[in-house]
Amino acid sequence: MNNRVAIVTGGGRGIGKGIAKGLASLGIHVVINDIDEGLAAQAAREIGPNASVQVCDIADYHAVSEFVSRTADRLGSVDILVNNAGISPKRAGSKVPVYEVDPREWQRVVEVNLNGAFHLTRAVSPYMIGQNFGRIVNISSIAAKSYISVAGSHYAATKAGLIGLTKASAGELAPYGITVNAIAPGRIETEMMAAAGTGANDAILSQIASRRFGTPADVAGAVEFLISDKASYITGAVLNVDGGWVMA
Repeated sequence: MNNRVAIVTGGGRGIGKGIAKGLASLGIHVVINDIDEGLAAQAAREIGPNASVQVCDIADYHAVSEFVSRTADRLGSVDILVNNAGISPKRAGSKVPVYEVDPREWQRVVEVNLNGAFHLTRAVSPYMIGQNFGRIVNISSIAAKSYISVAGSHYAATKAGLIGLTKASAGELAPYGITVNAIAPGRIETEMMAAAGTGANDAILSQIASRRFGTPADVAGAVEFLISDKASYITGAVLNVDGGWVMA
């Protein structure tokens, strides 16, 4: 993996930061994309010379296109894309039911969680096609596959949309040596999980077969497998990383 270049969106914290650290440990240069420059810079400092920062709102296609172009010009290629960035708005730590969701909030979740992944996929694909190689991993969610009491309707809908984007992109890009897969994390120990509160998380823990919450490193390990040569014949797949919470 030396000399490969990866973009990880939402790489400043949580799952994205864990993925960035894991990829960098393989000798991959990781471009940490985040809307929060401070978080992205801190993550890059922790990772070291195999990381750099590009601040960009992925909901803006023109900004994304320029960001990807700068990355390819500066580093020579874009080999790996991890569409991880996502938001899950809460009210006092709890989800808002669908009949109370503000349409503007719904739109923003769609713009970041789903449109953002499309924007990045659209922007990197020509580079990957030109080099006849690419690995795209979309971070979906168990909430895309089953009703999860702590996940809002907009979050669940966009994460389900990511699975559809994964399968369509996988079919279209496979002839060019590009694989596209998705990971559906369960309850992972991040700031987003903590926002739900101890009571809600304890109730979920009793439903997880492994009887533990996941970590960003658990998700990073799955990403590392899917971008490896060992997974070169896997595309259009959705891999649950949930400790046996939702076996579907």
